[in-house]
Amino acid sequence: MAILVDDPIWPNHGRLWAHLVSDSELAELHAFAAAQGVPPRAFDRDHYDVPEDMIPRLVAAGALPVSGKALVRALIASGLRVTARERRNG
Repeated sequence: MAILVDDPIWPNHGRLWAHLVSDSELAELHAFAAAQGVPPRAFDRDHYDVPEDMIPRLVAAGALPVSGKALVRALIASGLRVTARERRNG
């Protein structure tokens, strides 16, 4: 079981953002995020959006830095991935 964080490449609100995911279960992800002060409102169905300046703290706490492609592959393999179609329909 691992918590993964990808590269902060997504611009929004004048900052760059990354994604924080679990490779196995949402309970693990929620517990890690809460322990690191990631607000619940940052959760988006299968990941948390986290600002670039938070990444060093997340990594120090045990999150593994990975590429965006590796993060998506791990999320799909875990069965936790919410597809674009599911997002639109639900």
